Amino acid sequence: MKKKAVVIPKKAVAVRGKSAYAEAGVDIDSKMNGIQSIKKMVAGTQTPGVIGGIGSFGGLFESPGKDHILVSSADGVGTKLKVASLAGKHDTVGQDLVNHCVNDILVQGAKPLFFMDYMGTARFDAEIFHDVIKGLCIACKQNGCALLGGETAELPGLYPPGEYDLVGTIVGSVKKSQIITGEKIQPGDVMIGLPSGGLQTNGFSLARKVFFETCGLAPHDNFPGSKKIVAEVLLAVHKSFLKPISALMDAKIPIPGMAHITGGGFYDNIPRVLPQSCGATIDRSTWTTPPVFEFIQREGKVDADEMYRVFNMGIGYVIILREKNVTEAMQILKKMRQAPVVIGEITKGKNTVTCIN
Repeated sequence: MKKKAVVIPKKAVAVRGKSAYAEAGVDIDSKMNGIQSIKKMVAGTQTPGVIGGIGSFGGLFESPGKDHILVSSADGVGTKLKVASLAGKHDTVGQDLVNHCVNDILVQGAKPLFFMDYMGTARFDAEIFHDVIKGLCIACKQNGCALLGGETAELPGLYPPGEYDLVGTIVGSVKKSQIITGEKIQPGDVMIGLPSGGLQTNGFSLARKVFFETCGLAPHDNFPGSKKIVAEVLLAVHKSFLKPISALMDAKIPIPGMAHITGGGFYDNIPRVLPQSCGATIDRSTWTTPPVFEFIQREGKVDADEMYRVFNMGIGYVIILREKNVTEAMQILKKMRQAPVVIGEITKGKNTVTCIN
């Protein structure tokens, strides 16, 4: 016997009132309305490789070609999100996340193709969701990277009320012949540092303890000795270094290695690209440490070596070059509105970093 099809009226649940699921803490209608509201914004990040739009079960992107290698990375914003929540400012953390991931794959010479995000929260908040996605879109457009899709999950009981987590995955590509591995780094090479915009996205558990617990400051208090408020200092956007590094690549300057100075600071990140027979010596007197790091070190009574392992100390990205290419590279970087500084050199060693002065 042929069964009669059952048609469920659209918005049937809404007619009956608030659903049991919503009463339990997950409002599907609210989330879907929020996703609809950001579709135009996300569409603005599309690049020529995108096939289709958001909303499907999977994002589609055209292959970059058989002579390319795909490079991927995943990361999060960490407890910088707690500062955003305290300050009620959520339009920059998306930029932090995209730029962090862009820099990570840039180290290997890759340029971004597309980005996907995950946002988990106790209860969906349309305004916060919009601001976070706005930040993602701003950074994706600036980096020529499509926001291909993502996931937003309401998980009451898992996340604290009023807070959320934000992580992302990036996929980029690089020609096989242009992959940067660090294998060609050798003693005598020079390290150029590019200034960060602040703490970037690491060290915030220590920074929050010093600012909010030890010193009793609030997000909207003035940062001592500055016209800025604490939230401005702590939420300074994590820079993307894609454009200045691309300018060096376009000029055909050989780059043996690069390092993104994130969690682990200088001591853990630079060895990731060094050959086992090489070390690195960094002269800390070659640049001026920004006030936010001096404040944390002084008020938190943090040892100098630990500071250079936890934080970037004002240097967000390191480029390793042959000495003969340094002058030209510095000129190009300055034209790209960077403030490059020679911070040290590669030495014979055992994959370690030494900081002097």
